[in-house]
Amino acid sequence: MGTSVGTAVCLRGAAVPGLAEAGFVSIAEPVDGAVLVAAGATVTEALAACRPGERPLLVLADTLDSAGALRALRAGALAVLESASEPARLAAAVHAARHGEGRLPYEVLVGLLHGGAEPPARTRSPLTARQTAVLTLMAEGHDNAAIARTLSCSAHTVKNVIYDLMARLQVRNRSHAVASAVRAGLI
Repeated sequence: MGTSVGTAVCLRGAAVPGLAEAGFVSIAEPVDGAVLVAAGATVTEALAACRPGERPLLVLADTLDSAGALRALRAGALAVLESASEPARLAAAVHAARHGEGRLPYEVLVGLLHGGAEPPARTRSPLTARQTAVLTLMAEGHDNAAIARTLSCSAHTVKNVIYDLMARLQVRNRSHAVASAVRAGLI
């Protein structure tokens, strides 16, 4: 993950050791470029730690479910994660929120897409095992380089796998591929 030096987080609520471990500097009051982080045992507790009018960019909770994530998103959060996430994942979420990008854990995203209901049982996949692995990592928000590192292959291979899986699923882009695969129960 890229360096987090110079990126400050304005923490509201419970302390999150992983943020310091990832190299973030915690500040008391928001300043330009800082990411407002709300943390607590639950999403409700994390949001309650914010001051009136503050809209957290990142919500961290010890326990997380689709309903809590939806509550955080409605409160204006861009990213929602479990507070026990590894430092690299916390760093990625902070950077994503800082740049206006959303982040949700895969399981929470699936729950939101299915309206809180259980996702459909997996059907026989038209995708290969490699394509399914790449698609799952795409759903978690990884870019091609991170997928290549995780699967121990080249970024060029990942690009080709994505091209092939998009053709098989008959989709237009990465987001469409993930949404289509989740709806079909492929991931």
